[in-house]
Amino acid sequence: MQIRNKIILALDLTTLKEALQVAKNVSDYINTIKIGYPLVLAEGLECINIIKEEVKCKVIADFKVADIPETNRKITDLTFQAGADAIIVQGFIGKDSVQATLESAEYYDGDVFLVTEMSHSGSERFMQNVSEDIARMGMDMGINNYVAPSTKLDRLKRIRGIVGDDSFIISPGVGVQGGDPSPTLKFADALIIGRSIYTADDPKQALKSIIDSIKL
Repeated sequence: MQIRNKIILALDLTTLKEALQVAKNVSDYINTIKIGYPLVLAEGLECINIIKEEVKCKVIADFKVADIPETNRKITDLTFQAGADAIIVQGFIGKDSVQATLESAEYYDGDVFLVTEMSHSGSERFMQNVSEDIARMGMDMGINNYVAPSTKLDRLKRIRGIVGDDSFIISPGVGVQGGDPSPTLKFADALIIGRSIYTADDPKQALKSIIDSIKL
């Protein structure tokens, strides 16, 4: 997935009107948007295709799918039918459930991003203990795309060491959560940034400032 300026805009807003306003405002700088439950639960799955069409971008559905194989398959089918280009799935649920998501994605010619570890501090209690095993499982399954945190550079570095340089890592937690763009990009291929952009008085200028800091 080619991500312009190595930034994915996380549109964790709850109205389609506001989401479109922000997305269109920064569309000169980004070509990939991440949409999660807040927007989809408020506006419906159809908001995926609306944003794709009106903003002319790719959409990653951040549903962190985490259920039994049959339910994972149904969720993934519906997500790709709604127009998503990729879906994010949790790895701790195990190989069979992840495989169901992979098979659905392959049918719809979509991508899967496997969560190894999350960016918030609470994930350290449980997920950190298994994140490296999740990454190894992903490699055994032939998965190319991963999610690993910018807020824990040591963990991100370890995940990169497991999945190798040919894998694609997107990294959440930059900005409000404390992740730093440039150090993160030493180990990740793209940054996931939300509140630092969409809550700014001038989202376009906020995004441009981040891009300029990366290029320094």
